[in-house]
Amino acid sequence: MKVDVLLGLQWGDEGKGKVVDVLTPKYDVVTRFQGGPNAGHTLEFNGEKYVLRSIPSGIFQGGKINIIGNGVVLDPVLFRQEAEALAASGHDLTRQLCISKKAHLILPTHRILDAAYEASKGSAKIGTTGKGIGPTYTDKVSRNGLRVGDLLHNFDEKYAKAKARHESILKSLNYTYDIAEAEKQWFASLDYLKRFRLIDSEHEINRLLQEGKSVLAEGAQGTLLDVDFGSYPFVTSSNTICAGACTGLGVAPNRIGNVYGIFKAYCTRVGSGPFPTELLDETGKKIRDIGHEYGAVTGRERRCGWIDLVALRYAIMIDGVTHLIMMKSDVLDSFKTIKACVAYRIDGKETKEFPFEIGDNIEPVYTELPGWQCDLSKIQSESEFPENFNAYIAFLEKELGVPVKIVSVGPDRHQTIVRHTEND
Repeated sequence: MKVDVLLGLQWGDEGKGKVVDVLTPKYDVVTRFQGGPNAGHTLEFNGEKYVLRSIPSGIFQGGKINIIGNGVVLDPVLFRQEAEALAASGHDLTRQLCISKKAHLILPTHRILDAAYEASKGSAKIGTTGKGIGPTYTDKVSRNGLRVGDLLHNFDEKYAKAKARHESILKSLNYTYDIAEAEKQWFASLDYLKRFRLIDSEHEINRLLQEGKSVLAEGAQGTLLDVDFGSYPFVTSSNTICAGACTGLGVAPNRIGNVYGIFKAYCTRVGSGPFPTELLDETGKKIRDIGHEYGAVTGRERRCGWIDLVALRYAIMIDGVTHLIMMKSDVLDSFKTIKACVAYRIDGKETKEFPFEIGDNIEPVYTELPGWQCDLSKIQSESEFPENFNAYIAFLEKELGVPVKIVSVGPDRHQTIVRHTEND
């Protein structure tokens, strides 16, 4: 069997949680392979809304195995809050959820360091969520991190050493803080964490594949936030691309099967960083208001703009996308004209390649398409799509070279249309 991978192709917030929930019935196992509690996946069904930060979105499908992989960084306090909220709504995680021993732990001092580093940057802030993600990955790479498996091996000694090192850094930054209450909650949450099955996930996942089990790997954030290939330095601290599933789960490249790339019918971005098609006008505000574009975890207002096909082609190339999934199509229902960026004009020259650095000298080159100007949210099959909407999909498929397999026309899991494409 193969591991199918589901990824965001833009700057995150594409709607991955809903799609995983829709696809999960096809799979025996759902995994998270990178990121941390800075990435919230929102799911809506049966009139209820859920936001998952660290737990795989397959948890709502009874009987599925859910694994938090080694590439994830885990905050025990936020994990406990998330797990207890799900348990209160009738979802028993202890029977369904496993956690990799090699996943790194976010310490209380990691969150303090995150705030201290951002404060020291002044106007050059990256715009982190303040969840301690960056400092945790920094410790991982510098070989100073604490892992879930350390809970079983001289943990108190390892924790004291890590804390002392962090406090030395904070002292050099002249940053004042109070850790007492946060540390108390953190240790209590560690005890809660031990209720779950802590596994050698790389062995477990490969064993499941050998047994013929189907596995879906769920990515966090988006391709354009990848630490290597994103809009550096305004990126996250992990590899959000398809290759990250291999390192974040311990599976070989030849184990990767289908790659599902998710994108919105327009573009959004949270926090600082370049955004060539951003709309700083009433059109951008209209997209934000209709699309309810606010962060699932942070509540931060998302920046909005037209779809960027230069960036999408780049993401598709890097990830090896086999199927596209378009989200929030219904948000554009009322627009008379819809624009799509097909190229960049940089210093007077046109290019379709995503550049090394995105600066103010980039001018998006747009193609205009007629809007469909009707309510997509009530549509139940592809045969009901209006002519102009079909034309928009056909235009995207021609520009991107990959079929659009799934179209979302609303937030509920039932507002999802599976299209019949040539690859079927």
